Amino acid sequence: MIYPIRAYGDPILRAKCEEIVDFDEDLNDLIQSMYKTMDASDGVGLAAPQIGKALRMFMIDSTHFKDYEKVGVRQVFINPVIIEEKGENWPFEEGCLSIPDVREDVIRKSSLKIGYQNQKGEYKEQVFDGMNARVIQHEYDHIEGVLFIDHISAFKRQLLKGKLSNISRGKINVRYRMKFPKRN
Repeated sequence: MIYPIRAYGDPILRAKCEEIVDFDEDLNDLIQSMYKTMDASDGVGLAAPQIGKALRMFMIDSTHFKDYEKVGVRQVFINPVIIEEKGENWPFEEGCLSIPDVREDVIRKSSLKIGYQNQKGEYKEQVFDGMNARVIQHEYDHIEGVLFIDHISAFKRQLLKGKLSNISRGKINVRYRMKFPKRN
């Protein structure tokens, strides 16, 4: 199943997500649907709240960044915890499927250590650098209720106010399905 992407303004994008406790066939189905949704949207990452699920899970596919990485990663992270962020502050232009047509420089650390469970529920710890670390940090923010625009200056957010308002009202054209916040 391909889910619609939740648009900026949907309250679930600001929710702190709940841990996953059941590693069952339903979870496997959800993971496969999320991969299909990410691929259909040409995303490099997707977090559960972006499809309306307040769960601590995201996936990345950094295999598209061949210019930046020697090894791309296509992987799911369940109940992740960032253990350490280190390295240089690295500005890079980010975007988000939930905030289409908005791109801004975000400063993130160049390396991280993350603990997470895999699809079978096994606990893992891994270190990621460069673009892999950046995509993980972006998606991790989603399960904490943080959006990439929260990392830019108030002045820049003010300049984007009209664009963000249009996105939340559905006044945007994208090539993937989106679900917009309900209006009263």
